[in-house]
Amino acid sequence: MKEPRRVVVTGLGVVSPLGSDMDTFWKNVTDGVCGIGPITRFDTSQYKAKVAAEVKDFDPAQYLSTNELLRTDLYAQYAIGAAEQAVSESGIVGTLPPDRLGVYFGSGIGGLETVCSGVAKLNEQGPRRVSSLIIPMMIANMAAGLIAIRYDCQNGAMPAVTACATGSNAIGEAVRTIRHGYADAVIAGGSEASIVPLGVAGFVNMRALSTADDPMAASLPFDARRAGFVMGEGAGALVLEELEHARARGAHIYGEISGYGSTCDAYHMTASHPEGDGGRRAIAQALEESGYTGDERLYINAHGTGTPINDACETLAIKGALGQEKGREALVSSTKSMTGHMLGAAGAVEAIVCLKVLQTGIVPPTINLLEPDPECDLNHVAQTAVQAEIDLCLSNSLGFGGHNATLAFRKV
Repeated sequence: MKEPRRVVVTGLGVVSPLGSDMDTFWKNVTDGVCGIGPITRFDTSQYKAKVAAEVKDFDPAQYLSTNELLRTDLYAQYAIGAAEQAVSESGIVGTLPPDRLGVYFGSGIGGLETVCSGVAKLNEQGPRRVSSLIIPMMIANMAAGLIAIRYDCQNGAMPAVTACATGSNAIGEAVRTIRHGYADAVIAGGSEASIVPLGVAGFVNMRALSTADDPMAASLPFDARRAGFVMGEGAGALVLEELEHARARGAHIYGEISGYGSTCDAYHMTASHPEGDGGRRAIAQALEESGYTGDERLYINAHGTGTPINDACETLAIKGALGQEKGREALVSSTKSMTGHMLGAAGAVEAIVCLKVLQTGIVPPTINLLEPDPECDLNHVAQTAVQAEIDLCLSNSLGFGGHNATLAFRKV
């Protein structure tokens, strides 16, 4: 049996509440900037949740023609913007046959804005006035399909749809595709644009969202005051490539995706397993694939949503996989304290954070962590970034439906 091939990252792209290019995003993440503010998209006077982490500086016309803009939901526009950045930086197009280049790009929900506007038109003007494009604009696979069309990716074009684990699962499954020889490179990531009345109403009525009015007291991962997550949006894209192919063409390599774990709690529609068992197994799988010895200096970008149950369960999962002592030694932060919860995009954007940590040695903080919860007794990077030499980064993602995904990253 052939040895699995190694997979590296040669391009990054981001559209986020902290900036829609890599330089701006990374500066804001490491400076501890809060991307959360009052919702501007609609009147929130009847909503308990009034803040979100909206994308503020994205110009879709930079990436799409007027005709394309009219035919794409905002989530797909975010995806194309992030993918264009990553593909352009990587220089991957034209270096391999189209049938060796794939796309694994997902969304937790898909075109929710399109759904809402379509339902409103149906109710107000009748069925004949519903757009003939509503279906291709709303379905969650269309970002992957549009990216494939744009770059002539004739290998698989697959979306992951695993709620908040979407971005991580898309990347992880792309890694496996390259490892075992089915493709040589894949554009991978996730996108979401759900800050619309229906999305906010649905999440807040299930008591998942923070109802704080103060943006600096809303997204509070691992803090004793936490009371729900803050909705975010955007996209993250990575170009994944077989190591020797990347080396042969002289590509810049950010790091290697050395491990991937994917499990299901099989427990509850929305709640994590109370002992963090599924998360523990996903972390353990990623560590084993990475050849973890116990001596590496670890950074963990936690799922860390700021919901009471999630953060406590994730703490148990981390300590369960690493052991109590090592679990408490690893540097841990949740960048959702700044970006909000980007849902299907979260795992991809947080994977980008891990790669930048390896590259720069700067570990971003969990901002506003003022009252650490005793149940979340980890080595938190609170308030301000720290400089640290990191050997291995982990990124955790947990999604409704019991989905758990962990990605591991090493330097090459």
